Amino acid sequence: MTIVAKIPCTIVTGFLGAGKTTLVRHVIEHAKGRRLAILVNEFGDVGFDKSFLAACGVEGCTEDAIVELPNGCICCTVADDFVPALESLLGRAEPPEHILIETSGLALPKPLVQAFQWPAIRSRVTVDGVVAVVDGPAVAAGAFAEDPAALAAQRAADSAVDHDNPLEEVFEDQLLCADLVVLNKSDMLGSEARARVRAEVEAHLPRAVKVVETENGAIDPLVLLGLGAAAEDDLDARPSHHGDGEDHDHDDFETVALPVRPAVTAGDLAARVEKAAEAAGVLRIKGFVEVEGKAMRLVVQGVGRRVTHHFDRPWRPGESRDGRLVVIGLKGFDQDAVATALAG
Repeated sequence: MTIVAKIPCTIVTGFLGAGKTTLVRHVIEHAKGRRLAILVNEFGDVGFDKSFLAACGVEGCTEDAIVELPNGCICCTVADDFVPALESLLGRAEPPEHILIETSGLALPKPLVQAFQWPAIRSRVTVDGVVAVVDGPAVAAGAFAEDPAALAAQRAADSAVDHDNPLEEVFEDQLLCADLVVLNKSDMLGSEARARVRAEVEAHLPRAVKVVETENGAIDPLVLLGLGAAAEDDLDARPSHHGDGEDHDHDDFETVALPVRPAVTAGDLAARVEKAAEAAGVLRIKGFVEVEGKAMRLVVQGVGRRVTHHFDRPWRPGESRDGRLVVIGLKGFDQDAVATALAG
């Protein structure tokens, strides 16, 4: 009887803007020919993360190696979306040697780990490890977004929010399930702040879990892949605020994709995004925009009031250059204020 080894899967979780996609892209770029597949999940109807990953231009970073699960939370659509997508990867003539699963910033990892017990996939895949990516500067500031006062006011005014602190619960659930914690953006922290953030993260961990500091998600794939956790068989060691995920309600959050006119300069656009991020309840802004006179596509990412941008690749012939930015925020955030700011 031939025993076929299970294909290892790594779940990359973390709050909005922590740097999950940048980390996954770094792993792809340094995979040294290893056959990887990526399942990426995000809110909204603009495939930012898939397009960002597929722009690598390196071996193993092709369009067909990346499967996108948009418009919903992967932990809430396991039967309808995740399991079929995973089965399609496993059914390929050349199945991947390792699968990376990037969740949305609002997903709970434990229900996803539980999905690996489904009979259709249990004998074929295993959760090699759950990696939680943490935004170091945000935690150092005592929040998971840049304006906790605005979030508190939004939460108090919205009767649909039934958690005392939904952002903190999501963040903590991600840590409670982790086999490895990546403390990202460590270069933006002084030594004292870095030590304080590490101590806070470690206080949430229910067992001994390694914490690795990174800049821009740059981590050796050998550290990330091959943890051998078999997390689906270790669920009791991964407590959660939300039990089996039955009361996990994303009605606390909403997303919208807004059109953005071409920017005169990258700095001009960054200023508009920074202004938009000041609207109460805004958590994350990301997307692609055209800059006048430039042949390259501009990537824009905003976490709270921190905005970064860079050109990632040339526009392709015939490709639509209509700029759109995905904005994620607490339910009822001021979309009119955001749209006005982006319009300049």
